Formats: sequence, C-alpha cells, structure tokens
Amino acid sequence: GLQSIVDVEDAVRLEIRHAAHNVLLSQIVDLSGRPPEAVWTVDGDEVAIRLDSIRRLDAVFERLTAAGVNNTIILLNAVPTEPAPENPLIHPKTDLKRAPNHLGAFNLATQRGARSFRAALEFLANRYSDPAGEHGWVSGYIIGNEVQAHWSWYNLGRADANDVVADYALALRTAHAAVRKFHPQTRVYVSMDHHWTARPDSDPAKSLAGKDLLDRLNALVKSQGDFEWHVAFHPYPENLFNPRTWDDEQATLDENTPKITFKNLEVLAAYLRRPEMRFEGRPRRIILSEQGFHTPEGPEGEELQAAAFAYAYYRALHLEGIDAFILHRHVDHRDEWGLRLGIWTRKPDSATTPDRKKRLYEVFQAADSAHWRSAFEFARPIIGIERWEELLPPEAVRR
Repeated sequence: GLQSIVDVEDAVRLEIRHAAHNVLLSQIVDLSGRPPEAVWTVDGDEVAIRLDSIRRLDAVFERLTAAGVNNTIILLNAVPTEPAPENPLIHPKTDLKRAPNHLGAFNLATQRGARSFRAALEFLANRYSDPAGEHGWVSGYIIGNEVQAHWSWYNLGRADANDVVADYALALRTAHAAVRKFHPQTRVYVSMDHHWTARPDSDPAKSLAGKDLLDRLNALVKSQGDFEWHVAFHPYPENLFNPRTWDDEQATLDENTPKITFKNLEVLAAYLRRPEMRFEGRPRRIILSEQGFHTPEGPEGEELQAAAFAYAYYRALHLEGIDAFILHRHVDHRDEWGLRLGIWTRKPDSATTPDRKKRLYEVFQAADSAHWRSAFEFARPIIGIERWEELLPPEAVRR
C-alpha cells in the first residue's frame, strides 16, 4: 500500500491494496462559527461538520474502494502556536508554543472536546463503514501518530509515562466505541515508531520506550475492561538516511532490542503473541502503516532504495500477524528534512509534484505479483544474500 498519495490514479495503476490517509480533526469539526452544512449529535448536543472536507475525502475513498483498496484513516490533531480558548480541540496540557510539529493530543479533558472527538469519529464511521456504500470504505482508524514520541507528535506538554498512557488510553477507548457503533469489525490502532527499549528523546518527560508504552497501555486497558486495539507500527531503518536496514546494529533478536526495524520485525510479532498481550485469546494484529527508504545521492542511490524495499517486503510477507505494508511515500517531499522517500522524484520547484519514476516504482508494482523474483533479482547482491529464503524469520513467527 501507499501513504501520502499524491495522484490517486497513479496509485490505482500501481495496483495497491492498502492506503493510509492523514486526516486532521479540524478538517472534520467545523470551528468557523458559520451556520453548518451538517451536524452530528452527541449526547443531545450538535457538533458542526465540515462537508467541504468530507466531500474531498469522499472522492478519494470512493475511487480507491472501487479499485479494491482498503482505506485506513490516520486521525491527527493539528494545533495553533497561540492559545485559542474558543477551540475545543486543543488539549489543555499541549505546549502550543513549543510543540515541534504542531500536533497535539486529542482533547478529552473537557466536555466540548470529548463531544467534538466523538462526533468526528462517529460521523466518519457512519459515512465510511459500508464496503458497498456510495462514499467508499474505511476499515481502520489510527489514533494519533508515534505516541511514544509524544512531545513531537502527540503533544501533552512535558508529561510522565503514566499520564501519557492514561490520556491516550481514553482516546483509544473512545475511538473504539465510536467506530464500532457502525461496523463490528472496524479497527483502531496504536501508532508507534521504531524505538522499542530505547526512547525517541533522552528527556523522559518528552518520550517513552515503545515496549514500555505497550506494556502500560495493555495493563491499564485490561484493568478498566479490555477492548480490541491493534498496532500501527513504523519500522524505519535505524538511521532514516541509510536504507541498508539489513545492517541495523540496534535491531537485535532480543525482546529488549533498542529498536525494531525490518531486520528484526519478528520481535514485535512474537511480543504481541504473548498470552498477556492478547485480546480474547487472539494476538493483536499489526499494520506497517508508515515506513520508507531514503534515496542516497549518487548513481547507486535508487538501486539501494529499491533493494531496501525488496528486503523489507519479503521479510514482512513471511511474518504471521502483519496485515499491511504501507509505504511512505508516493512522491519525494520538499520539506521532509532532506529525506527522499518517494516512489517518484518531485519537480524541483514544487513540494510534491511528481517528476520521474524511480527504480522503486517497478519493484513496488511487482512485489505481490507472480514475477516478483525476477523483479527483485537485482537486490540479492546488494543485500548480500544468495537465496531469498535466507531472510525468512524463525519458523514460530512465519505465516
């Protein structure tokens, strides 16, 4: 699959089967104060809905659903840099001035905030829960982004681990209840980056380890009444600028590994199979909802990027518990810290206008086809293997 799709028709030509879409809460809840085109009622109170944004989502979801694509929404909460007391979406603990990426935690700390959050999810789930529906189908909702790096991507200000997990667990539980009203199998996902026992930030008030997040979340949810949540994981290479993920030194086959990348992805799959992590006896499922491979400078850069994808796709394909591999991103982005992660290059004077297909394009397109071996053949000497079967995970966690 693909994330950050720029050209829907090109995505269809690539024959993707999954797509992940960033959706801002403020795109759904209308904060303009003007007479709304639509409302959604929560506990007797009406919440205004932005139909202009919804119609744009309709166009994407309708086309992709018709092409057989499974859509997942990544729900995010963009926040301003200055206080806005009238805005119910702002969590009172978010550090507006210093939040690095202007993304905050969802506000369930006030009644208006909680109603707005529920209204957005209920409206979306009502509209997109029928696979044969006129507006398209969404089967899952990722709640926030990379929660263990909460300062950067789910800002609650400086916060300790217990406070972060308690706040996030409430958002996750509320989301689950909202979307399950309309389809009994719609999923909610916890968003995680590749840090496992390492923290994304050395400051303990700005992040926590991924394993710690899962353990605390699992224990808290079960103490309050378990529900079905799953994991949206981002197994980027340990160095985002080095696509040679097979050389990752911080990715070991130990449950206390500092990071989980494609080199040791079986650690995550095995961890979620542990009895204490399961829901009603079943392991939590995994989608790889965001990961990509940088294109280094030089003539070999595109070959390296494509080889990294081939390595990662083969390993993920043979792991039990992995439901989707969603590549980030469709086209190189001008403002992504110098990373060139796209299947396409971009036009130099643009942010994401496609320019030229990279080597990765044809490799990506062939990944789930009958001729994958011939398409992947170039990658074996780059990775340093004679047979693809050398990359198979242990038998216990294979499909």
